Amino acid sequence: MQHIHKVLIANRGEIACRIARTCRRLGLKVATVHSTADRHARHVREIGESVEIGGAAPTDSYLRIDAIVAAAKRVGADAVHPGFGFVSENPDFVRALDAAGLIFIGPTAETMERLGGKAQAKREAARMGVPTIAGSEGGMTDPAAVVRAVSGMPLPVLLKAVAGGGGRGMAVVDTLDGLEARVESAMREAEKAFGNGELIVERYLPRVRHIEVQVAGDGNGQAVHLFERECTLQRRHQKVIEEAPSAGLPPALRERLLADAVKLATGVNYRGLGTVEFVVTGNDYFFLEVNPRLQVEHPVTEEVTGLDLVELQLRIADTGRLPLAQSDVRCEGHAFEARLCAEDVEAGFLPTTGRLERVDFSRAAVRIESGVESGDEISPFYDSMIAKLVSRGPNRESARRALAAGLRDSTVIGLTTNLQFLHELLQWPQTLDGSFHTRLIDETFAASATARPAPQVPAEHVAAAAVHWLGLQRAATPELGCWSQARGFTGWRLGAGAVAAAPLPGLVLKSGESEWPVRFAAPRADGAIDLVLGERGERTSLAAMPNGHHLLHFDGRTLEVALVGDAAGIELSSPLGRSVFTCTPYLGGALGDAEVAGALLAPMMGKVVAVKAAAGDAVSTGQTVIVLESMKMELHVSAPFDGAVASIRCVVGDMVERHQHLGEVAPIAASAE
Repeated sequence: MQHIHKVLIANRGEIACRIARTCRRLGLKVATVHSTADRHARHVREIGESVEIGGAAPTDSYLRIDAIVAAAKRVGADAVHPGFGFVSENPDFVRALDAAGLIFIGPTAETMERLGGKAQAKREAARMGVPTIAGSEGGMTDPAAVVRAVSGMPLPVLLKAVAGGGGRGMAVVDTLDGLEARVESAMREAEKAFGNGELIVERYLPRVRHIEVQVAGDGNGQAVHLFERECTLQRRHQKVIEEAPSAGLPPALRERLLADAVKLATGVNYRGLGTVEFVVTGNDYFFLEVNPRLQVEHPVTEEVTGLDLVELQLRIADTGRLPLAQSDVRCEGHAFEARLCAEDVEAGFLPTTGRLERVDFSRAAVRIESGVESGDEISPFYDSMIAKLVSRGPNRESARRALAAGLRDSTVIGLTTNLQFLHELLQWPQTLDGSFHTRLIDETFAASATARPAPQVPAEHVAAAAVHWLGLQRAATPELGCWSQARGFTGWRLGAGAVAAAPLPGLVLKSGESEWPVRFAAPRADGAIDLVLGERGERTSLAAMPNGHHLLHFDGRTLEVALVGDAAGIELSSPLGRSVFTCTPYLGGALGDAEVAGALLAPMMGKVVAVKAAAGDAVSTGQTVIVLESMKMELHVSAPFDGAVASIRCVVGDMVERHQHLGEVAPIAASAE
């Protein structure tokens, strides 16, 4: 590098980490920035030098031009890389860097103004003869003007944020009902995400493919393409799975797309890396927008061209020249990328937030780009991405299968994610044959919203959760060693010899609408334990492994499982998928030993919150008599057999000790005398 010696990365998450790796490989020093919410984030830890630039909200930190420029000066950076999102498409940011004598790794401010906004970019494309979609001539900041424009067009129409990306600030309007509210909502979302609420209105094309072309230019009228990417698999206008090259695009159409993308980049003297996006319907295509920055999905282009796109950006910014000609660019093989996000698919892909208890990609034989590790938080202030998984193969099917295997071998527990959905999406017939369109996921979910069955929970997962829960109970009271809770939950008695599984459940595991009463027998010398799950009995063992996972042996099958949880709930994942259980101790007074009379004993210390029977009441086996609350859990003390309540020795509000005598149930025959 001639002029760049240190780069400030004005971003966060996986892209900040990814840019830093290339910088260091090229011998460049790096620093970054962070918000108050990101003080301990992975990009801060991994890069090693960072400046705090403001509060958690992006408008208070990552969108603050003055704070970023000051940070670059403070760390002695020569150049600033914006990553994607935040200030990456802001011409005012570029001008501020120019004024401070700093190199912006991206297009000029003038180019960004001509192409960064969707309205102006559309005018530039039309001027150069690139096909465009019918709609408003420019952007609008007045909600009433947007409403008038929509009202004067055939429905459906699409509202798009001028400064937008990632599907934010976009809305499909197919009815005039509630139009004003929808327009205002789109503007608010755009303002919050990009600092610009301006909207354009376009004809909505419902069944199209989304194809984008990667371009690079020297800023002096020379540009090349790096082939295209298929970005059609989307939900709510946000990309889910991308691939390169596109799936089954006719060669003649591909050549026209590539040529128009280069024509546009050349016509505006594009500098650096950019993406020209199109929608394709049949044999026609229309210009969509230009993203004058690095794209989230750039790794698939890297995999098929063999190029490091961040290095390409750096070299253009440093020298003002393209380091390669069009003839140097080759597209070989096929690549896929899946965006693994913290989101609830069944709740309409709503983001989930909180702590990632365990993140493990060590077995996934694919490229991983991630900005989080085990113990990190997904906050409500930024996007919900956990990682990008990128596969490569000699052909499309081999790359698809490699990505499916990588997803299957990934572990993320602590939050609900789209991991299982991504795996399923790769098996959809439309994904297999490339017959998809941009509305496929949304339409499929809308059509099956009431018909989709709840996922089946493997018996192996139930067994693993049960044994793990029992281990937690033993560990909670170590004063009697590893058997301290075995007596309470399994019916084991010192010197009594081997006993069968307890006649009553010690635990009820629930997942969704399903539940499994679990009966435990005594642990065996080899560490195994006999479980009865509902009516099914199996010998089970769960052994800790050095990597923090566990090895489950159940019904002649061995599985590696990752699990976390406490006495109230357990989450686990394995090659069979992910399951989440709530745990409710459910102990009768016999504590699993049929020789003990019907004493109702407290399973652990707690507070009596309900007494559901009185002396003389008839009760049946398993019927709840007393409910305790302990450690924010409800514990049900139940009748050990059919009979009648002989006595109740507690009242609501009492604090009771573990194994305290709370009442007694007498057998039916005894109560009749």
